Amino acid sequence: MSSTQANDTAIDPRDRLIVALDLPSVAEAEAMVARLGDHVSFYKIGMELTYAGGLPLAERLIGSGKKVFIDLKLHDIPNTVERAARQIARLGASFLTVHAYPQSMKAALAGVAGSKLKLLAVTVMTSYDDADLAAAGYSLGVKELVSRRALQARDAGIHGLILSPEETESIRALVGPGMALVTPGIRPAGTAIGDQKRIMTPARAIAGGADHLVVGRPVTEAADPVAVADAIVADIAAAQAQR
Repeated sequence: MSSTQANDTAIDPRDRLIVALDLPSVAEAEAMVARLGDHVSFYKIGMELTYAGGLPLAERLIGSGKKVFIDLKLHDIPNTVERAARQIARLGASFLTVHAYPQSMKAALAGVAGSKLKLLAVTVMTSYDDADLAAAGYSLGVKELVSRRALQARDAGIHGLILSPEETESIRALVGPGMALVTPGIRPAGTAIGDQKRIMTPARAIAGGADHLVVGRPVTEAADPVAVADAIVADIAAAQAQR
């Protein structure tokens, strides 16, 4: 059964953990992947690593049997978004992010048509709160904007959503079981919050209906990344068994 099927309790708990390779060089990312070995099966490559040569790394990871999430948050004129999404689809990645603006979502869907690449729409960044949205000129708060964008993404045919774990339960009820819910802002108990504002522990996020959890610095900056990754997977497994 596909690891992108929403709310599927048959997903291996290890496939629910996505480790963010938010590292400054391909060499450091490769070293981290080697260190984590079989303990991690799914990786995210974001803008920092992409601009440092991360797309060839993504191809190598996919070739070695790993799953890859390309996190570029596409948002541009429709023609550019469509062509960019089509290029990423050729890599064989599992997920690609697009900002949840109707034009960008429609264009990205056209770009990935016929491929196995699944699109995740970014609702509201997990580093934002109501004050940040107001400062940017939005009249809606986080809860209202996330809900509006989630419904627009569902109606457009987007495969899943990126959203804070705080919104997962309510959005699952809003959009139904057909979309994958992927949550950054995951912080195991006792780890630093960093620049995130809407956060949750792995077990609580899974219990709330998340399908995949994105975890970066708590794993990659840990003294023992393997131990932290294994602990997160154990939390996921325990929560999944209760779901």
